[in-house]
Amino acid sequence: RVFNRRHQLEWGIRIGMNSGPVVAGIIGTKKFSYDLWGDTVNIASRMESHGKPGHIQVSEVTRKLLEAKYDFQAMGVIDIKHSAPMPTYLLQRKPAK
Repeated sequence: RVFNRRHQLEWGIRIGMNSGPVVAGIIGTKKFSYDLWGDTVNIASRMESHGKPGHIQVSEVTRKLLEAKYDFQAMGVIDIKHSAPMPTYLLQRKPAK
């Protein structure tokens, strides 16, 4: 928001988060690239693509890992290709101490 005001832009960035195991590695022989693969990555991608601009959408797994430190808003269930329908949540600001 500060960046948008400062530069008079209307960027609406979406962020998707999921937690779990991944396969990681370096690919390429001349130009190297580090990448991650697996269901965890694919679900994080779906969280982003179904998310709202300016927000962080997370999976149930990530919500459970962070629920002691953050508040969440339930956003309903989305269909995930090759998986069961999945509940989604928006990460809210840290609760006041």
